[in-house]
Amino acid sequence: MNTPKKHFIIDFDSTFTKVEALDALCEICVPDPEQRQKVLLEIQRLTDLGMEGEIPLTESLEKRLALLNANQRHIGTLIDHLKGQISESFKHNRAFFEAFKDDIYIISNGFKEFIVPIVQELGVKPENVFANSFVMDQDGNITGFDRDNVLTQNQGKAKQIQSLGLEGEIYVIGDGYTDWEIKEAGIADKFYAFTENVSRDSVVKNADHVTPTLDEFLYLNKLPSSLSYPKNRIKVLVLEGIHEQAIKMFRQEGYQVEIIPGALEEDELCAQLHDVSILCIRSKTQLTAKAIAAAPRLMAVGAFCIGTNQIDLQACTERGIIVFNAPYSNTRSVVEMAIGEIIMLSRGIVEKSNRLHHGEWDKSAKGSNEIRGKKLGIVGYGNIGSQLSVLAEGLGMDVYFYDVVDKLALGNATVCNTLEELLALADIVTLHVDGRASNKDIIGAAEFELMKEGVIFLNLARGHVVDIEALAANIKSGKIRGCAVDVFPYEPKNNQEQFESLLRGLPNTLLSPHIGGSTEEAQENIAQYVPSKMIDYINSGGSYNSVNFPNLQLPALRNAHRLIHIHRNVPGILAKINNALADNNINILGQYLKTNETIGYVITDVDTQYNRSVIKELKHIPDTIKSRTLY
Repeated sequence: MNTPKKHFIIDFDSTFTKVEALDALCEICVPDPEQRQKVLLEIQRLTDLGMEGEIPLTESLEKRLALLNANQRHIGTLIDHLKGQISESFKHNRAFFEAFKDDIYIISNGFKEFIVPIVQELGVKPENVFANSFVMDQDGNITGFDRDNVLTQNQGKAKQIQSLGLEGEIYVIGDGYTDWEIKEAGIADKFYAFTENVSRDSVVKNADHVTPTLDEFLYLNKLPSSLSYPKNRIKVLVLEGIHEQAIKMFRQEGYQVEIIPGALEEDELCAQLHDVSILCIRSKTQLTAKAIAAAPRLMAVGAFCIGTNQIDLQACTERGIIVFNAPYSNTRSVVEMAIGEIIMLSRGIVEKSNRLHHGEWDKSAKGSNEIRGKKLGIVGYGNIGSQLSVLAEGLGMDVYFYDVVDKLALGNATVCNTLEELLALADIVTLHVDGRASNKDIIGAAEFELMKEGVIFLNLARGHVVDIEALAANIKSGKIRGCAVDVFPYEPKNNQEQFESLLRGLPNTLLSPHIGGSTEEAQENIAQYVPSKMIDYINSGGSYNSVNFPNLQLPALRNAHRLIHIHRNVPGILAKINNALADNNINILGQYLKTNETIGYVITDVDTQYNRSVIKELKHIPDTIKSRTLY
């Protein structure tokens, strides 16, 4: 049985290009900015009325051209502008336009004078362009349009296609009511509402399918595409008030984005994850094994913070889900907060401020000390602890640190061999450890007992690393003369939930709602860094700086297909992959393998011409976790 021939009818304004050409022409030919804005708004109103079928098309065209006072000399400038306004998903799908150049038609209520030069950029034949024509006077002023052209009439597009006598299936891609009319007239087999640039409710509701990009249309119809999978089908779930920069980056990439302001409990999260490809969280949402099992399409998780103890990393790894965090992006913010709190507590500013708010004037140097010359004990000498060390030394403090891993001391800092040694000598103790389970209650009653009388204590690390009852008791007894806590064993899920703690109301105690890294600068840095890593993984397979995957930094993919294979780390998988490729006579252009104790990660770049059945073979290799193809 012969496959029916396919014909593709594509609209121009707001479909082939991102803009309405007459809007752009207004920007060019109306010099006065104030007048231009008024004219532009009226042109846009008339365009929408015509596109949505609210007024006759002829009326819409007449009124718009009358507003412009355009001249032939403006057309060249307009063409130059429109060449930079071709829709993104059209630009990267030249292969489709080349493969079907005889069967692609541009049918528009716009004007040939500027349409033909633009669509030729992608190889559309001029003879396959059907549009209106300008009427000009002897001075080149645009005075109207060819009223004999069928495309100036209502139902004009349908009549134009009908006159072509096309045999086979007719697919229409457009954003306007006049495009849907082709299907309504019974001439088109399917109408696809194109929403990459504009979405009109009256058009979308009548469409056979909504196609946010040309990639979606090509994917649905199994046509040549520059992408292995339409980006609009990749759904991103963003929780916990993550900075808008991340949302902007995902949307620019073409992903669907759903935003929920707060954290979710386990069952709520499970209900949301069934069609999510990318999950973005901060520290409050717990991504458990149960939640991960409820996310069959999940590919990547972004922790928009430093820690990842809220994520079941083992479960993610076993299911082939990559995890990224932001280990450096908010370091400076936390360090500055620690320095500020050390100074405020050393000077007793918290208590003095509280008294002053109650009308009590307490001008006294008692209990107020400089930090210069004081011994700062840093527990945890990672990114934050080490940077704090440098800044504190610059302020004249004597810095000591303890870490379970051997670390090189920066500047003149002194390493302590044991935690007990550090606690006994420090005037100020500050915690900067990670959230691993073994760090639970590393500071409790016994550790407070070792500290100096009148010590200042800070926890800007993790809530569960300190025994809160023991801390409260030592503040009340005066053993700790100043305390700052930014993290708590239990934290409210959102800003509406009441905060409860034994530390509330205690003297010279600074409490903050887990905001050590919550500066605008830090959150913007995190919102730039984490999405960029996830987008790179989705687009190229790069896993560099991931938390749980073998780290691979990959070259750009050019003129090749990339076969990505995630498998359990058992012997013989690479040989089975290469045997499958050899059996299908596939040439390998490049191959990259890295493993950790749980998984192996193989990237294979191959020629674009190969037997696609090998993709199924790779998926069915024993111990395969996930496999996908990129191009």
